[in-house]
Amino acid sequence: MVEWSVKEGERLKRVALHEVYGGRRQGGIGPSRVSPNILLFTDPSKGRQHGYFDGWGEDGCYHYAGEGQNGDQRMTQGNLSILNHRQHQRALRLFQAVGAGAVEYIGEFELAADEPWYRTDAPDTDGELRSVIMFRLRPVDVAPHKGARLPHTPEPSLSISEVDVEQQHTERALVDPSREPYEAERREASLVREYVEYLRREGHQVVRHKILPGGVLKALYTDIYDVTEGVLIEAKGTVHREAIRLAIGQLFDYRRHISPSPRRLALLVPSRPEDDLLDLCASVEITVIWPEGEGYARTSGR
Repeated sequence: MVEWSVKEGERLKRVALHEVYGGRRQGGIGPSRVSPNILLFTDPSKGRQHGYFDGWGEDGCYHYAGEGQNGDQRMTQGNLSILNHRQHQRALRLFQAVGAGAVEYIGEFELAADEPWYRTDAPDTDGELRSVIMFRLRPVDVAPHKGARLPHTPEPSLSISEVDVEQQHTERALVDPSREPYEAERREASLVREYVEYLRREGHQVVRHKILPGGVLKALYTDIYDVTEGVLIEAKGTVHREAIRLAIGQLFDYRRHISPSPRRLALLVPSRPEDDLLDLCASVEITVIWPEGEGYARTSGR
């Protein structure tokens, strides 16, 4: 069996690495048949094109995205080999791309015993959101925090804070920050801005919530919370059915985390939806609001 001799920080050609230690020559996860190792490769600059967001977390672990560029990732093949690395007595060896086919050895890792992996949302190669496996790799013989860092590390319990409405975070932008906003999202941002100005002219206090459920990598952001009236408002830049249905789900998702619970739920849209969608919102006691004349029209929920 081949003895491991690569030193931490050493750079070498990936092809030369595979010639000695085996493993797949393409992709991010390379279980070896000729040595007791699983070779892991990360390239933060290119990985984001395929929804891979690797990096060090505040928990001292390296959070490593599983393999699979399209659709929800599954615990099979390379992903399963990482999960079972202790059972098969294989070391996890992490390398980072440094250009021109070369890689740098970061060090040996093992799966964290307390929470070895979790799921998060990320775009696939085609830009569609999907569920991605994130492994928590604990360093064995490497000093933590060398290389890319995660913008946020999942917390064990729920955290909620109020943020300024002007901080125009969107959940989709947090999942895929490099993409251009869609036209509907630009309309949504304008709609929110104008309605917030309207509420403030009426003397209302307005905020939004940043919600971090336990074990979740990316924050949830509400659009508007009218503190004065206790109304949680979700905005959409279009009135087509899928957007309305999505907004209903978001409102119920947010409400269960907020304490005290909002007194009412509302949906802000750019124009009056069709009657059937108004009936849908009324059936779940959601008020619909849209611009009309110099002000806003609204339904009564139910």
